[in-house]
Amino acid sequence: MAAPDHLFNLRNNFYLGAYQAAINNSDLSNLSPDDAIERDSIVFRSYIALGSYQLAISEIDSSAPTSLQAVKLLALYLSDPSSKESTIASLQEWLSDLAIANNPTLRLIAGIIFMHEQDFNEALKHTNAGGTMELHALNVQIFLKMHRSDYAERQLRVMQQTDEDHTLTQLANAWINLAVGGSKIQEAYLIFQDFSEKYPMTSLILNGRAVCCMHMGNFDEAETLLLEALNKDAKDPETMANLVVCSLHLGKPTSRFLSQLKLSHPDHLLVKRISAAEESFDRAVQSVA
Repeated sequence: MAAPDHLFNLRNNFYLGAYQAAINNSDLSNLSPDDAIERDSIVFRSYIALGSYQLAISEIDSSAPTSLQAVKLLALYLSDPSSKESTIASLQEWLSDLAIANNPTLRLIAGIIFMHEQDFNEALKHTNAGGTMELHALNVQIFLKMHRSDYAERQLRVMQQTDEDHTLTQLANAWINLAVGGSKIQEAYLIFQDFSEKYPMTSLILNGRAVCCMHMGNFDEAETLLLEALNKDAKDPETMANLVVCSLHLGKPTSRFLSQLKLSHPDHLLVKRISAAEESFDRAVQSVA
């Protein structure tokens, strides 16, 4: 008989974007030393997801286990753009240390950081061997960013063979369905709908449903879902970016959401694309002036 999974609810809250709930319900008893380390890494990653980088940086000291040190590196990387190079240098140093290089959390954080850097090949060097459901799910994200849904589908099959009902397996399935498009969009919508019936509503679930609605042309429903997501987290970049796109399709002004996004997340892909388009337009105007 399998031992009870004391971290199931904690992980699930984290995977579905209920970060505050993960933090609030993390006081778990009778954990093994390994489970306690995993619990702490999820709690600190939840703080990082909420933008509380400094808390993770100050509370994880140099004597902490490798998994927590890796999480601290992620907080350092995200908190200070000027120190990204030194953080990546530290990460590379750790990854070259054979004693810790195969630590699953270190490999996961390496994959996340190199994915942020758009260095997908480097990310896959550390994540492609898999080993945990999170690493497989991250591989799915990386392959989708590389526009290789065929490789993403292979990863999904591995996840389905391991645990078809796992939250990350369902999420990965929805991501792939959205990327493939067409009739698969309805399947993705049903996955997010199922999440919204089983678990407390989060920005992640609401954005998933809203993106499906936009793909299906239901922009009014998408706007309702996105405004609900904005009420839950007024600073969530994906909600603001999706509201910009949704408002454009509804013929509504986008300036407020776009201004918020530019101020709070100047490196967001949508901000960069809009800035590049504006610069191209200005150059075109100057060339014919």
